[in-house]
Amino acid sequence: MKPDSSPKTTRASCKSSAISRAVIALPGLANPLIFTVLLCLVLVTSVHAQPAPLTAGGVSVTGSVRSRAESWNWFGTDPRGSYTFLGTLIRLGIGEVRKSFDWNLELAVPLLAALPEQPMAAGPAGHGATYFVANGRHQNAVGLFAKQAYLRFKSIAGLGGASLRFGRMEFVEGNEAVPTNGTLAAVKRDRIAARLLANFGYTHVQRSIDGAQFVIDRPTVNVTALAGRLTQGVFQVDGWGELDVSVVYGALSRRRGDAARATDWRLFGLGYLDGRDGVLKTDNRPLNARQSDRKHVNLGTFGGHYLAAIGTVDLMFWGAAQTGSWGALSHRAGAFAIEAGWQPRLPLAPWIRGGVDRSTGDSDPTDSTHGTFFQVAPTARVYARFPFFNLMNSTDLFGEVVLRPSRRLSTRTSLRSIQITDGHDLWYQGGGAYQPSTFGFTGLPVGGAQSLATLFDTSADIAVTRRVSLGFYYAYAKGGSAAAVSYPRDSTASLGFAELLVRF
Repeated sequence: MKPDSSPKTTRASCKSSAISRAVIALPGLANPLIFTVLLCLVLVTSVHAQPAPLTAGGVSVTGSVRSRAESWNWFGTDPRGSYTFLGTLIRLGIGEVRKSFDWNLELAVPLLAALPEQPMAAGPAGHGATYFVANGRHQNAVGLFAKQAYLRFKSIAGLGGASLRFGRMEFVEGNEAVPTNGTLAAVKRDRIAARLLANFGYTHVQRSIDGAQFVIDRPTVNVTALAGRLTQGVFQVDGWGELDVSVVYGALSRRRGDAARATDWRLFGLGYLDGRDGVLKTDNRPLNARQSDRKHVNLGTFGGHYLAAIGTVDLMFWGAAQTGSWGALSHRAGAFAIEAGWQPRLPLAPWIRGGVDRSTGDSDPTDSTHGTFFQVAPTARVYARFPFFNLMNSTDLFGEVVLRPSRRLSTRTSLRSIQITDGHDLWYQGGGAYQPSTFGFTGLPVGGAQSLATLFDTSADIAVTRRVSLGFYYAYAKGGSAAAVSYPRDSTASLGFAELLVRF
């Protein structure tokens, strides 16, 4: 389903839309491109003169500016599918850390410039097109909203390591407990965290959760419980309001071992209730069947992960099963990932990894059961670095090589075969709900075919200083028979970007 062109359903969203329009009209912000370039130049020049966050009376001011120029070339021959745009996210926070409590208030200013006029006939052609449609079909857009606003109490009921946080917050599932082993910490950050519930950190707006979180964090054990509602944002610059989409999450994590031998495991449960009325679900049923289904999506996802590092070898397993109701249908689905890595002691410190990520699809659009694994509200781009697919009805077989010639430079290059798991289902894209009447995932028919694309990508991350970093990425995909149902046969797609991140 296409994004809303003017989301205005709650009092908060109406207020924030007015604020967004006011910000766009402010002198000096009318051209987000010029404003972003000037701001980045000022920050890079001044960041060395400010060696530490500004602190007065225990209250600290921190922030960041992330600016990224993205160049997309979508499948097919339509010239609107080739474009370059600029996205920037400015974050400014103020907070205080005390022995018994802490608090944080953070504002976000997303700026989008030179968005492409879209969508394509077969659907939005990449993120630039989605930003354009989600922001009233404006090529430039600027917003201002509260990204975080929370209060956290510590040592709850006299329990050491226990805390209760409530308000607006960011949350990334799977990252509750960081392993002390460096290899497992990296695998957990890059291949476990954010698969199902996260802030969609890649986008220029992102998402938060309005709710409460309880944590007991001990040296080897972590218990986390969360309940709340997703906020608007992700692709639309209005991030004030919250959605009628509720999540409940609980996890038990355990970490053991040292630098030579270590393990990390987690068991979790994730409840998801989409209570939005009138939202057209994306699945493989005929349009009239989907339009007549007004019931809500109410799902439970249960699973876990296991990580092990033995010397230079690491192993990873992640799996999840889903049950519940998909509108009028019962829901039964699952997904798993099996990966392994090896770090031979050679020049450039190579890390060779490979594996398979697979999720179920729906084999019969006419029966009473929905079998497509639902990815909930993840940071989808972590697992689909060129995000023309996601973890729904897909099989990703890959091999990759990470090189680390110095502490300031790392590169990653991978080759992937992307398949449709079940040809009776759809080719899914997206990363979850972000507008009151936009489902958050789109799907294209594949006509029974299963070969989606062969994907090559490479990236480089450079730590210029402790607070300034650069990132570069390029990907090339050759479409297969499944992509040829919606686009010309053997069509290709590419994505390249350059990113600057400044923290202050």
